[in-house]
Amino acid sequence: MSAGQIAALIAAGAFVVLVILLAVPLLKLGRTLDEATVAIRKAHEGSAPLLTDAQVTLQQVNTQLERVDGITSSARTVTSNVSVLTSLFTATLGGPLVRAAAFSYGLNKAIKARQAGKDAGAHSLRSRRAKRKAVK
Repeated sequence: MSAGQIAALIAAGAFVVLVILLAVPLLKLGRTLDEATVAIRKAHEGSAPLLTDAQVTLQQVNTQLERVDGITSSARTVTSNVSVLTSLFTATLGGPLVRAAAFSYGLNKAIKARQAGKDAGAHSLRSRRAKRKAVK
């Protein structure tokens, strides 16, 4: 055996060791890819019921929104009716009611002023009588 043949055997052995060292990560990578494929398949199979449930939920939400829309339109109608009723009340009873309150207030003030005037008048009448008696 010559030195070239020994070098070739060493190179071949090194190549075998290199192939074995590279084969281990490649086998692990293959198993990882298989597991990823299985996980993706399971996720795909599990997503169909989720999407179906989401569609059912959206249909129920749309039904509820239609009901809320009906309630909102009814509330809008009631608000409009109350506004019209308030305007009618103000136009019909508001003016006369304000006039009656103003008249009542004015009458009350006049009565109090008259009573105050009578008290002052009675006081001045007494003082005039007292002066007459004092003069006589």
